[in-house]
Amino acid sequence: MVRRAPTRSGGQTATARVTSGSSAHAVVLVWRDGQDGSGERGDREERLSVAGNETVLAAAERAGVALPFGCRTGACATCTGQLLDGRIEHARPPRALKERHREAGYVLLCIAEPRSNCRIAVGAGVQTELVSNPWR
Repeated sequence: MVRRAPTRSGGQTATARVTSGSSAHAVVLVWRDGQDGSGERGDREERLSVAGNETVLAAAERAGVALPFGCRTGACATCTGQLLDGRIEHARPPRALKERHREAGYVLLCIAEPRSNCRIAVGAGVQTELVSNPWR
């Protein structure tokens, strides 16, 4: 049986497809450094349904949403996002993130499994915040 579960996203109500008996969660990916689709600067959002024990990266690929990735094991940080709301667990230790990064909400999407509905910032801006430019 499939039911519709309402989620809140930036003051707007979105609908996520949830299958009864599963532990699927609605995940909203937010590109703060992108365009909003009208050619104007603004946030772009993509909504995913992530099944139990599925990673955010795997769900994005299944939905045709392009995200950068490298190792798929949590070792390289290419797929870093920042958790804005919700709860995730890493399927294995996130070796590419230092403790201070984890405390600041950074997650590795290749090994991140949602445990609730989530909002995650993604894109070049997140990478820039994670690794500061020593030449600035």
